[in-house]
Amino acid sequence: MAPSNKKGKGKAGSADSKASTVPKPSTASDFPSCLRSVPPSSVAITIHAKPGAKSASITDVSDEAVGVQIDAPAKDGEANAALLDYISSVLGVKRRQVSLGAGSKSRDKVVIVEELTIQDVFSALKKSQDLK
Repeated sequence: MAPSNKKGKGKAGSADSKASTVPKPSTASDFPSCLRSVPPSSVAITIHAKPGAKSASITDVSDEAVGVQIDAPAKDGEANAALLDYISSVLGVKRRQVSLGAGSKSRDKVVIVEELTIQDVFSALKKSQDLK
């Protein structure tokens, strides 16, 4: 019969206790459900647009959608173009990295942002909302 190796078991137990003190990386569940990761490196943002406002701003960030006031009328795609311009400026990305995924004729839209993480998008949206 082989002798048991108690030292190995003890070390494994202490390694487990150290692992529990290390902070876990953030996951998608830490963010509102209006933000979704789209492989390979994009983020989909559900937006509730409010066209015709005096100025463009983020009004709220909730699980359902990001509320965005747009300073353009809702005709001939003007509000959609202004929304994409505004979102690209808030997120600090080039305009070509932002596109309309769904909802071109609706107030509820899905905007796709390329080459950003959910963390980056969430931080930028919250920062913009706090500046209001």
